[in-house]
Amino acid sequence: MINLSRGRKALVALILGVASTAGWAGFNDALFGLSGTDSDSGSTSSKAAADGGQHGGASTGFGYNPADVAAGAMMLQGVKVSRQQGGPGGTAPSPVDVSVAPQAPNSMFGSQLFGGTFHNSRGTGFNPGYQVSIGDAVTLRMWGAFAFDGQLTVDPQGNIFVPNVGPVTVAGVRNADLNARVLNEVRKVYKANVNVYASLDVAQPVKVFVTGYVKQPGMYGGIASESILSYLDKAGGVDVDRGSYVDVMVKRGGVVRKRFNLYDFLLNGEIDQLQLGDGDVIVVGPREHVFTVRGEVYNAYDFEFATPVITLQQALAVARPKPGATHVSIVRRQGTERTTEYYAISNASNVRLNDGDQLMVTSDRYAGTIQVRVEGAHSGEHALVLPYGSTMAQVLGRIRANPLSRVDEAQLFRKSVADRQKEMLGVELQKLQEAALSAPSATSEEANLRSKEAENITKFAALASKTEFKGQVVLNEQTMGNVILEDGDVINIPERTSVVMVHGEVLFPNAVEWQSGMTASDYVAHVGGYTQKADNSKIIVIHQNGKAELADSGTKVETGDELMVLPKVKSKSIEITRGITQILYQMAVAAKLIFW
Repeated sequence: MINLSRGRKALVALILGVASTAGWAGFNDALFGLSGTDSDSGSTSSKAAADGGQHGGASTGFGYNPADVAAGAMMLQGVKVSRQQGGPGGTAPSPVDVSVAPQAPNSMFGSQLFGGTFHNSRGTGFNPGYQVSIGDAVTLRMWGAFAFDGQLTVDPQGNIFVPNVGPVTVAGVRNADLNARVLNEVRKVYKANVNVYASLDVAQPVKVFVTGYVKQPGMYGGIASESILSYLDKAGGVDVDRGSYVDVMVKRGGVVRKRFNLYDFLLNGEIDQLQLGDGDVIVVGPREHVFTVRGEVYNAYDFEFATPVITLQQALAVARPKPGATHVSIVRRQGTERTTEYYAISNASNVRLNDGDQLMVTSDRYAGTIQVRVEGAHSGEHALVLPYGSTMAQVLGRIRANPLSRVDEAQLFRKSVADRQKEMLGVELQKLQEAALSAPSATSEEANLRSKEAENITKFAALASKTEFKGQVVLNEQTMGNVILEDGDVINIPERTSVVMVHGEVLFPNAVEWQSGMTASDYVAHVGGYTQKADNSKIIVIHQNGKAELADSGTKVETGDELMVLPKVKSKSIEITRGITQILYQMAVAAKLIFW
């Protein structure tokens, strides 16, 4: 028997494609963690497990132990496997379709340039600067004392033969000068009464070699005026792992005609239009020096540079820091040593970067001021700019109250609190779903009920997760002036009111006129009483300042308060009941919302 480590047995079963009944059952267990009768293959894996945990020993030559399932599952993470139905009587299953998740996009700046999307886009191939080449077709029209209308091809000597005039050299002549050149030669024979019009008609196709560090080196056809970008695109683009974006050469006869830096095109839209000829060679050199930029920049990429050393200022010019960026951390690696340096961006011109350096651009500015919004019942400014570290007392002192303002019941709403409330709700929802899915069942009927309950809880969790919290901070009237404010805080001044809101599990949710001495139950009675789903022992009183409490006979209800009646939660699991109740409390108090 072959001795295989745990988990690898599952992979070997996948590769070998076990053919026997016991072997397919072992494969199912190893891959999907199943036991019992497999409806797909008609095999029974539990019997094989009872025989000592040896699955597929006869057909595969290796043993399988149920304990290997976990290890096998770990090795199969990230692999998508679809099961195909096998035939009865141990017939080998259909092949398993295995696909690996796609890789993340390359982080090299310039890798987005070549996608095979533009090499088929071409114009006529002519522009005023195009130089006439051997094989180009020239349309020539002559009228007057002598008439001619035809197409002439530039011969290997670079000439076209004009009737009654003779050969006229046009190779190397700019397209803009072609008509003047031909007319000048015709005037040597016909001094007058003959007019000439010459224009390029068809550009000579060329074949260009593209090699070096490209994805698909080879020979590619096109026209002479096509950009090197087009030919590189035809070759699949620069090899993003090995090729250079700053060292691209065009050679003719072994001599370098022109060097290109593709970053000039990417960053500035600049690229020279070099007219290519038959047999020209485009060579992409090996990758040069690289630095990495992350953090507060618009271009968070790996960048290539041609010289061994550049300044930090040059690096930031291509990375483009965001307006709030102030400092740069540089991680340098030299052999086994790793060092970190920290500089202000204002000193960027004095810092040198080497191959392999990693930059992290950060914003180390500290808030000098904060902005606070003031809403609700007041007659003053709605936006206040305050020094960093200001307190509620400084805001309340600047509020212009009106006759209906309840400054003593001021409410404070904070985004960081809302985010935390949502985060804690997510934790509770996760616990609730885990409890619902792991609840044991003694009978099949109970299992069905548990399944339906779990389904309902999943739907409830999906709705509850969308709850938007208000982020209200509970304030104490005597000490709220000491609360330190944060940037973006919202202070709401409640309006003096004479009603109490009653909602939740009541028959007719409504506003009720406040009356001294009335209890929470009295207010519920004024809106029709409880619904059948109500839990009349769980009435939450939420005061205007954010304080919440469970109502009892001694709870004092004030004007502007909200009463929320929670629903009953029915479940055989105490853990599920507790979880739902906790979530309902959170939603009622923090979001003033109830559903179940």
